[in-house]
Amino acid sequence: MARIGIFGGSFNPPHLGHILAVREFKEKLSLDRVLLIPAATPPHKKLTANSPDASHRLAMTKLAAADLPYAEVSDIELRREGASYTADTLNELCLRYPNDEFFLLMGTDMFFSFETWYHPERIAAQAVIAVAHRSADNAQELQACAQRLQEKLDARISFVENEYLPHSSTSVRAMLAFHAAQEYLHPAVLNYIWENNLYFLRDDLKNLSYDRLKQVSLCLHDPKRVPHVIGCSDTAESLARNYGADETDAKRAGILHDITKALNAQEQLKLCEQYAMILDNFERRNPKLLHAKTGAVIAEQVFGENPAVCDAIKWHTTGKADMNLLEKIIYLADYMEPNRAFDGVQELRRLTEQSLDDALYLGLKMTMEQLKSNHRDIDKNSSAALRWLEERRQN
Repeated sequence: MARIGIFGGSFNPPHLGHILAVREFKEKLSLDRVLLIPAATPPHKKLTANSPDASHRLAMTKLAAADLPYAEVSDIELRREGASYTADTLNELCLRYPNDEFFLLMGTDMFFSFETWYHPERIAAQAVIAVAHRSADNAQELQACAQRLQEKLDARISFVENEYLPHSSTSVRAMLAFHAAQEYLHPAVLNYIWENNLYFLRDDLKNLSYDRLKQVSLCLHDPKRVPHVIGCSDTAESLARNYGADETDAKRAGILHDITKALNAQEQLKLCEQYAMILDNFERRNPKLLHAKTGAVIAEQVFGENPAVCDAIKWHTTGKADMNLLEKIIYLADYMEPNRAFDGVQELRRLTEQSLDDALYLGLKMTMEQLKSNHRDIDKNSSAALRWLEERRQN
């Protein structure tokens, strides 16, 4: 009886985080083989508009796994019509290998959503659910989910502590467009992407029309963030129209303001290194704020945006003293676009109709109060912005 791991996904693209996870699963579960199975139509998420077709993803996955002698890349889901349901794949594999034991390999995000999958009871009956997690993950939450699945589905669950690389396919696609993905991909995969001009790697993205800029940039976001980005762009354009700013600059800054938001802290720092950006100690301690600074550089270097657009992106999170009209508009559009819902947002929207400075003052005050209540550091530029507004109010 062989122990076979099943590692599915869109592999869009397959990156070194995938390969490290496969190595860890193989070792810690004593697997004889691992099947890497690219999905034709992933049921849990929609492929982005810049995703290559299934044949490219299959070819890249084979290149990525070429150094793993125990790994086999299967086209089982690519040959089947419709959504790529794991339950159907397992049925087929059980018929093909009736005497073997299957382990369904996944991360914590998939584990927590497992109950919502297509026929999870069939999956649980046919495979051990093997969950890779970091030591820093919430053990109590993991155990509670495991107990619920055991009681409800009689699931067999195996936890595998795995300090895998913290890359997502979303962030790798973004880093490819930003020309900073060399460390995240097998050289053969990177070469394949270059030769086939995938993920905008060889495209000239400068001076795009707004519609094309919107189409390209939205591909580089976590899909959950797309409504916010569109809302910010639309709100910025409306505010620019009301206050006499350049509407084109406003909507372009709005659509690009979070262009690097999908990157984690490590990737933000990598981007800073790639573009020779000098950071102070506060920025290194608070890498979550870096997306505004890196976003401005990507807007300039990759998309060829003008200085006004780039400066508005740079200051959209912290603000600064003596903000110009477009900078105020992007700061407020990000804060109060229609998808935002928090105490005070309606008052912020009301003030924006009367005075950008009054709305900006309220926004900065709310942000700083929240940071103080959470015992978080406050950026010096935010403090300077608030002092500047207070002096204007007094005068």
